[in-house]
Amino acid sequence: MAGLALFVLLARPAGFDASMAAAGALVVLTVGLWATGALAEHLVTLIFFLFAMIFAIAPADVVFSGFATGAFWLVFGGMIIGAAVDVSGLGKRIASRVFRVFGGSYLKVVTGIVTVDILLAFLMPSTMGRVVLLLPIVAALADALGYEEGSPGRRGMMLSVAFGSYLGPVAILPANVPNNILIGASEHFYGITLRYFDYLALHFPVLGLLKSVLLVLVIVYFFADRPKPVAQQTAAPRMPLSGQEKRLALVLSGALILWVTDALHGISPAWISLGAGMICIAPGVTLLPANDFRDKVPFIRLIFVAGVIGIGAMVAHTGLGKAFSTFMLGHLALDPETPMHSFFALSGLTTLLGAISTMPGVPAIITPLASDMVAASGLPIETVLMTIVIGVSTVIFPYQVPPLVVAMQIGRIPVADGVKVSLATALGAVVLLWPLDYLWWQFLGYIP
Repeated sequence: MAGLALFVLLARPAGFDASMAAAGALVVLTVGLWATGALAEHLVTLIFFLFAMIFAIAPADVVFSGFATGAFWLVFGGMIIGAAVDVSGLGKRIASRVFRVFGGSYLKVVTGIVTVDILLAFLMPSTMGRVVLLLPIVAALADALGYEEGSPGRRGMMLSVAFGSYLGPVAILPANVPNNILIGASEHFYGITLRYFDYLALHFPVLGLLKSVLLVLVIVYFFADRPKPVAQQTAAPRMPLSGQEKRLALVLSGALILWVTDALHGISPAWISLGAGMICIAPGVTLLPANDFRDKVPFIRLIFVAGVIGIGAMVAHTGLGKAFSTFMLGHLALDPETPMHSFFALSGLTTLLGAISTMPGVPAIITPLASDMVAASGLPIETVLMTIVIGVSTVIFPYQVPPLVVAMQIGRIPVADGVKVSLATALGAVVLLWPLDYLWWQFLGYIP
């Protein structure tokens, strides 16, 4: 990995200055170590921080920007909420109800989780919020099914929450950050207003529904595990709610209402999460006692979250993302006579760009270049803009999507498991779903 990073540093492509080459080398080193699991995640993140500062690749406020973002504090609040749900027993109670609907085979369990992910995306326009809300409940469901910490079945269920909260909902216009950035950039640069129903009709059948089916099959293939009969027999407590459970249910209900209505009050999901977490540990409420707060909230995982956000900020600050896109655009050989080639080439470009930056950066970088892509490909501007969605929905590595990182940290999922799922779903999407998407877009008239 160090050798490849050195090659990137020395073999500087045309148009890349020294800071871009250094940033590219550090991205290759950091991402490679994250993906392979050669070193612990937090240690790799500290290496990123150290090298970025020693070699002055970006200013400190850029490199360490992850600590100041809402995502960092949303994770912190989510960890507290998750621990409180576990300690109070409320999670096990909710899981017992869910088990009656989705219990049985592992396929049915995973299908149920991904279905809830999709349905909640129509109500809750925040991937982070959905992750924080669902993870403690699914963790309790895993306990009820007899899946112990670290077991394949439990890891698969947690990954179902993580990827199911992002992949399918990409097809729902306001359901995540990249979509919202695309809305604003399209209107700002081209005066194009993306309409909810048109967007849903174009993307949901393939990128929403079929990709969710693909995710279920991937999870079941890698992590299928039989529920333990003894756990099933004890998974349905019928005792009345305790005072602690009632208080926590009230806190969660309030947080859910605020998350769902964030368009009205304008409060970030991060501060809602942090506020709910603070209530859980507040004196007099004590939904999470001090000892449990210390033992069950893994602060070390927050370092990884900050690093993922910081690396995306570094890529944007140095101009590496835009330079990479411009460089690749000059080598794609787009031709108005071959719309199929243009469709796959542009989809591949946005996918590769996502691999060197976080997904929210993709529409911000690509949208200003869309007019050049229209001239080279002959495709309508709306079609070129919509290929960005294909790219942001094709996740090669989990670090590309901050909510996936959040989910894996809260759920204590090894990076290697996340990489396995992301690579498999990305490969399945390129081979199976992209051709179907092309045919669907042709049917709807988006491709001449």
